[in-house]
Amino acid sequence: MIKGAHPILLLPFAAILFLAGCAGDGRFSQETQYLGQHIKNGIAKQFNPKVDDVSYWEGDEFKGPPSIVIHLDEQRAYFYKGKKLAGVSQISTGREGFGTPTGSFHIIQKDKDHLSSRFGDYIDAQGNIIKKEIDRDKDPMPKGAIYDGARMPYFMRIVDGTGMHEGYLPGFPASHGCIRMPGFMAENFFYNVAVGTPVTITK
Repeated sequence: MIKGAHPILLLPFAAILFLAGCAGDGRFSQETQYLGQHIKNGIAKQFNPKVDDVSYWEGDEFKGPPSIVIHLDEQRAYFYKGKKLAGVSQISTGREGFGTPTGSFHIIQKDKDHLSSRFGDYIDAQGNIIKKEIDRDKDPMPKGAIYDGARMPYFMRIVDGTGMHEGYLPGFPASHGCIRMPGFMAENFFYNVAVGTPVTITK
């Protein structure tokens, strides 16, 4: 303990040391947003008390054809290589009115730097937001505005406009139908699937 320091004042210092020690863990990436936590400049800002103690990847050395099973009720995605479980990810699927479809599908497209063609913001020529979180099917574009599509890194399209990708996870279904994942899990899934990889989505 630092001489003369009050224990409460040392808590932020301890948190920074903890995050620095976990810098190699995708769950503490500077860019990862999930389960109500956003980490910026090495400091975690907790919006709710949920913690991701589920997501992990250990499939780099596994052999066998990849497949994915998504359980909507559990809000989890399971990645298999052959019959071995290679990883599990927390997810956030479609909210009410934007349900994620169930059934048997395949990966039909991969796009590492995907932008939504429907959801995003309207901005001006300088990049300032005019209207945030719009739906192009419902929100007319103001005169002079530019459409700025929502970022969907590591996008893996499953059917129509639905796919898996990196995104914010509040701890419950909250998307427009896509399957959001923590960034480090979306990246692992992305590089271990191919077009044609089977995906099963169940309740």
